[in-house]
Parts: sequence; C-alpha cells; structure tokens
Amino acid sequence: MTIELFREDSYLKQCQATVQIAEGHLVILNQTVFYPMGGGQPGDSGKLLLEDGTELRVVDTQKDVDGRGIAHLLEENSPLPAVGSTVEALIDWERRYRHMRMHSCLHLLCSLIDGGVTGGSISETKSRLDFDLQDTTLDKQFLTEELNRLVAEDHSLSARWITEEEMTSQQDLVRTMSVKPPSDEGRVRLIEVEGVDLQACGGTHVSRTSEIGAEQIGKIENKGRHNRRVNIVFQ
Repeated sequence: MTIELFREDSYLKQCQATVQIAEGHLVILNQTVFYPMGGGQPGDSGKLLLEDGTELRVVDTQKDVDGRGIAHLLEENSPLPAVGSTVEALIDWERRYRHMRMHSCLHLLCSLIDGGVTGGSISETKSRLDFDLQDTTLDKQFLTEELNRLVAEDHSLSARWITEEEMTSQQDLVRTMSVKPPSDEGRVRLIEVEGVDLQACGGTHVSRTSEIGAEQIGKIENKGRHNRRVNIVFQ
C-alpha cells in the first residue's frame, strides 16, 4: 500500500519515492504526495522525475482498482520507470491549491445549510454541493455574504483522527448521505474549521479560511423534490 503523505500535510509539493509497480500506464509508489480522486475532489496531476532526468507526465491519480495502492496514471504511450528505482514525485501545485481552497470553502457552506449532503464536485473554477432539503428556500445573497464573512474571520483548519468505533457513535460528523467517509486502518480523519464546522473528510485543505479568498454563490438549482444544488465560484 502507498503511504499517503498528503493526509498529514496538504502543503507537501514533492517527495522522493520508490517504484513498487509499473505496468500499462500506471505507476504505484511506496509513498506519494499525489491525492487520488475521491470525495468529489479530482485526482492530482503532475510529474515523476526519474534519476536520469526524464520527466513522466502524470495526468490523473486514482485508487488502484486492485487495492494495491495509489495509481499515478501516465500519458498514453509514456515510458515506465523501473520497479525498485527512485523517482521524485511533484504535483501540479497551482491546480492542487485551488482544489484545497474550493474544498475548504465547501465545508464552510456545510456550516451554513442544515441538510445532509447527497453529492458534490470540486474543480479549479467552480464547485457544488447537493443538499437534502424539502420546502426550503436558500438565499443566494445571504449565503455569499456569510461565506465571505467566515473567510475574512480567518478561522484555522486542522485535522485529527478518531477510531471507526468513535465515528459510529457520532454519526453527526458524517455529512455525506451516500458515501462512507474514508478510513485508514480503523481510523477516520476529521477536518475542523475552528468554531465553525467539524466533519469526517479525507480531502486536502488550506490551513486558514483567509486562504480561500473571495467567492460567491452561483446558481441554486432544484434537482428533484428534496435536492437543492448550490454552486460556488471564485470572484
């Protein structure tokens, strides 16, 4: 299995790693800073730098379907590094950082809307959450103002771990209704926005809300009798 360095430090941009598996167009390393697609957050892109200076472009990162670790997906027809060799893994930091800002902003949105989350997605330019709400009218202007207030208040974000047993007894920490929070050897990771929000999450986040920057609520859409889709864009 791949050691997930990004779980402990979202700001790591690169690391040295040993190639465990290289086949087809995927590479699995013993450890990585690359976040794999999950929880609505896209997988990282970037590059692997070989010992001879060759650069291999990583176009996506996903959990390996066979459960062997994190798969770094290379460009089609890319050469493969030798198993056992050392590589430098470098993420596309600008892209990742925008995902971090977006993901943290969605946690702020969760603190403002009292409803379970039925779906969501994150991108560099806009993101969305779907909420299980019935007979509820959401005020776009109010939500925009409140989000920007929370950003300006510069709350800290931190991560900690609890056991799966503790999570079972605290179901209010799980906002997603259809996706089980990721666990790691019987542990579940919590993300806390100090004084604002606490919930299970495996994604990458900024360390303070002021890093999110100005944003605004875009469309608020009805997606069925109970679903309300709230879109967010950076200003």
